[in-house]
Amino acid sequence: MGSQIKAFVFDVYGTLFDVTAIKKECEELYPGYGEKISQSWRAKQVEYFLLRQLMGNYATLQSITRQALKYVLKEQGLEPDEKNEQQLLEAYLRLPLYPEVADVLSQLKDKKLVVFSNGSHDMLDPLIEHAELQTLFAEVLSIDDVKQFKPAPTSYEYALEKLGIESHEVLFMSSNGWDVSGAKNFGFQTAWINRKNLPVEELDLPPDYIFKDLNGLLKWQ
Repeated sequence: MGSQIKAFVFDVYGTLFDVTAIKKECEELYPGYGEKISQSWRAKQVEYFLLRQLMGNYATLQSITRQALKYVLKEQGLEPDEKNEQQLLEAYLRLPLYPEVADVLSQLKDKKLVVFSNGSHDMLDPLIEHAELQTLFAEVLSIDDVKQFKPAPTSYEYALEKLGIESHEVLFMSSNGWDVSGAKNFGFQTAWINRKNLPVEELDLPPDYIFKDLNGLLKWQ
């Protein structure tokens, strides 16, 4: 199947960019709480966009990220501070790449590389520009255009329409098991970037490929 790939499509958060790195800024602003805030913030962010998808109550990921942060700070018994919250939200626009990402993408630059994320463009565009990756991607696709969060089939349908190819000609990559399952369910070829050495989700939708990081993609170089 691999020889049929016409587009290499990448999730962003946790796949290209290290969302756990936010714990450094969290710790600086809330000493002793950095790890707790960063982990709970990401978990609540995912929970909120999945809940909004189920409820049919859309908001951008930027808005959801702010709401999730507010909740977590209250959960930890920390005083609200608009300045600190804004500083953390801005740090989300400067998340670091995983160490191998820039090199792997550069080696695959003759392929059609595409970003497809639940992030809205007000988050995605500054993040990608800060990492100086914008010239490597043919397109940066956001579900904000259809207001349907992954793993809803409608979100992957939107990406496929923008790509103008067949579903089996897409290799979709994510570090998030739920995203890989959604893409596989839709009909994409999938590569799970299993950075945390987790078991495969028990959804009867196993990934086509499993790699510990993006270096596994160099088999298509």
